Formats: sequence, C-alpha cells, structure tokens
Amino acid sequence: MKFNYSLDDMRCFCAVAQHGSFKQASIALEIPLSTLSRRIAKLEADLAIRLLNRDAHRVQLTHSGQRYYERSLPLFEELNDVAVCLLQDNTQAKGTIRISAPVNFGVHVLAQHFNAFLNQYPDIHLDLRLSNQTIDIEEEAIDIAFRVGDHNADHWIGRHLTNIRFVICGSVNLDLFSIKTPYDLDGFPTVLCSPMSTWKLQNTVSGEMQDHKPNSNIRLKVDDMSLLTRAIQDGLGIGFIPDYHAQPLIDSGELRQVLPEWSNQPRGCQMLYRDRDNMPFRLRLLIDFMLKRFDTHRR
Repeated sequence: MKFNYSLDDMRCFCAVAQHGSFKQASIALEIPLSTLSRRIAKLEADLAIRLLNRDAHRVQLTHSGQRYYERSLPLFEELNDVAVCLLQDNTQAKGTIRISAPVNFGVHVLAQHFNAFLNQYPDIHLDLRLSNQTIDIEEEAIDIAFRVGDHNADHWIGRHLTNIRFVICGSVNLDLFSIKTPYDLDGFPTVLCSPMSTWKLQNTVSGEMQDHKPNSNIRLKVDDMSLLTRAIQDGLGIGFIPDYHAQPLIDSGELRQVLPEWSNQPRGCQMLYRDRDNMPFRLRLLIDFMLKRFDTHRR
C-alpha cells in the first residue's frame, strides 16, 4: 500500500501528541490552528485510522495513535540530532577534515603546519591521504587538496601557497668538477625520481632555458624523495631534489649542489577547496590557518 502523507504531517501529529493540545502545538510549530487541524485530519484520512480523540476540553491518543506516536517520535528526535550536528559544523571547531597531498611535500613541508593546527584545535581531526598519484578528489570525498603544479579540478578554488624549485645535487664524495654546464650532465651517473623524468632547467641569472632528459647511465629510478636523497648521499649519482628538502642537507654539508646557478622554473603549490559558502567552520579555520602560515614564511 502506498501512503500519500508527508513527514510534515507526522511532525504535526507528534507535536499535538506531545503537547496534548492543538493550541499549544500550533504555537510550538508556528502555524495557524486551522492549518494544524486540517493536517491532522488529512493524516488520519490517508492512514484510514483515527489517531486522536478530541472533545471540547482535551485531546487523547487512541490506541493506534499511541503506537503511531511511539514509533514516529524517535524519527524526529534523530532528525533533530542530525540538524544540531550540522549546525555545530558551522559554529564549532570540531570534526574531521579529509586532506589529500603529495607524499614528499606533505612530509617535508605540510606536516609541521598540520601539527601546529591540531595543537591549536584539539577537537579537530585530520584524515591525511598522501599520494604521489593524482587521485580523484571528488570520488575520495576530499575536503582540502594540496597540489604541486597546475591542477585541473573543475569547480575547485586554488589558493597559491608557495613556489618550489628543484636543484641538482650530488654526494660530497663524488667527483663533480667536470660538470660546468647542463650539457655536461649527459651520461653522468644519475638517480631519477618519478615523475621528474625531464629536468626543465633555468639559469637564475640570465633566465636561459634548457631541458635535460637523462636517458643513459641511470643507476636507480624511484618514486620516493627519501630514497632518492639516500641514493645520492651514498654516491650512486646526481639527482634533482626540491629546494625545501635539499637546502638543509646542502647547508649541513651532507649534499653538494651541482650547477648552483641552474634550477627548474618555480612550480607553484596550491591549496584546493570548494566554494566557502556553507563550508563547515573547521574547514574555514584550516584554510585561513594555512594561508596565514605560508604568508608569514614568505616574509
């Protein structure tokens, strides 16, 4: 059997049952008494069951009405709980944020900011998905995504955070004196990190551009920056490393920069999120937090 009544009819009935009065229920629901009476009558007609006994002084539930009320009330209590939870999303710093980021950038750059954010907001939790693959952020229900380079995520807002340059590095024990220009890189023992198979080099002084595509004497190919760095430190060959990871090692004498006047064109890192309209409060907090942190680091 198909019933034609609406949830709003049920809500009206539950209000009358709770208050034991049409007048009090109409005040609570903020609808005219005549409208409330008509809605209850329609519900009873649709169910073909009398739910209420009415007289001039009081309203009483029938046996069927009592059973109907007992089964219906928890549904509306649950709906109210859901509404309260959603309201808290807009007003309270709590809940889970699902984040996507590249592995190396996430570990070496973003992690410190995420930790500072969690320390500041103890009731917010981060569900961090690190991957060097371009995942479907819609399919994975990602709230905020971090991408290095251009992005093609339609309907997502991209906010620039910082630029990344890759520099050529080698072991301090490796003979690198024969490398004077990018042409000298050809045939030199090399460690590659996917997906940087072509090194798009730019002279930081003259602006001259030159591509280097290692295609011979490739000693090792990896997809993890830590493995790449370890292999370079152990003298397997030269490699292309992001400046945020390479510079501390260069400063400490653990790596040597090759052709220091050459690096790649800056690659921008962006933070992606949906339109801020009706955004949960916790997401707005993280977005503003990250923008402020990266702005401070640029100064």
